[in-house]
Amino acid sequence: MKLSRPSRLLIVSGSLVALGAGALAAAPPPLPEPAGGLNILVVGLDSRTRITGAERTRYHIGNHGCGCTDVMMLVHVSARNDRVSVVSLPRDSLTEFPEHRDRRTGEMRAPHQAKLNNAWKEGGSAFAIEMVEAMTKTPVHRYLEVDFRRFMDTVNVVDGVPVCTKKPLKDPATGLDLPPGTRRVAGGEALQYVRSRKADGQADFGRIKKQQAFVVNTLREVRTHLFRDADWLRWFAETLRGSEESERAISAPELLTLAARLRNLEPERTEFATVPIKTINPLIPGVGATISWDVEYADEVFGRLRADKPLPAARPTPQSETPLGEYRPSGGKTLLCA
Repeated sequence: MKLSRPSRLLIVSGSLVALGAGALAAAPPPLPEPAGGLNILVVGLDSRTRITGAERTRYHIGNHGCGCTDVMMLVHVSARNDRVSVVSLPRDSLTEFPEHRDRRTGEMRAPHQAKLNNAWKEGGSAFAIEMVEAMTKTPVHRYLEVDFRRFMDTVNVVDGVPVCTKKPLKDPATGLDLPPGTRRVAGGEALQYVRSRKADGQADFGRIKKQQAFVVNTLREVRTHLFRDADWLRWFAETLRGSEESERAISAPELLTLAARLRNLEPERTEFATVPIKTINPLIPGVGATISWDVEYADEVFGRLRADKPLPAARPTPQSETPLGEYRPSGGKTLLCA
């Protein structure tokens, strides 16, 4: 799929604006600057819209998406723009949906237990935001939704992203087959990497590790363009954002404004964590396999976000093949391995 590059850009008073036909375009509406920092909910939507038949076969994508959000990250940008904290919300987190209207049928649904990643499927972006705010007690100011097509195209705009693995990663479900070491992956192979949960014995927790590492390494690639190629940066923002309308959706100009605000942020000033998990629950009829948060510790994590403070130090966690209550800060100047 051929992607076109955008018109020229300039940085004006710390904001990026477009140039068209030699005239300065109107500056976009300002991105919010809450006193407690900016919170963005980023979701990866399991949607195969606009994926070609050849891509479905080559990258083991399949023909039927679940219409759910298999990636959920709450991104906090500090009020001083000197720190970014990212907390991954596991897709199988057990919750209870309140009464709501099902976007697929138009009918009202009674309260019921469900996995967090089904909020989008049942109620769309507005309901997904509502459930994340309820579970984290943290306001969501902006929302970014990325489906399979947009993810692949965005990675290709970056000309691929380097990934690092310390041991072979083979996943028959996604077709991922990576030897130990570092290699640059393009859109389709990158999708295999971030979707894989059968390559390391850690199920969705292993997939979250790979997703976090991929975000860090992608940000390093993007950062190299912040000062030298404004045209490219807008191309990246417009590809990542897409044209779909969603509740509180961040716009491409707002993404550019955010990039300008964070242009001096070093990679080591980004910290990652996963919501602390207390238990892996027995199968629930009609819901499936779920996990429950360590509510006390999770409240501390999200309390730090609301207070615009760094994430708390890790606590000792139970020993298990699946890491319970995992908390994994990351960053630094070297390529992040998963």
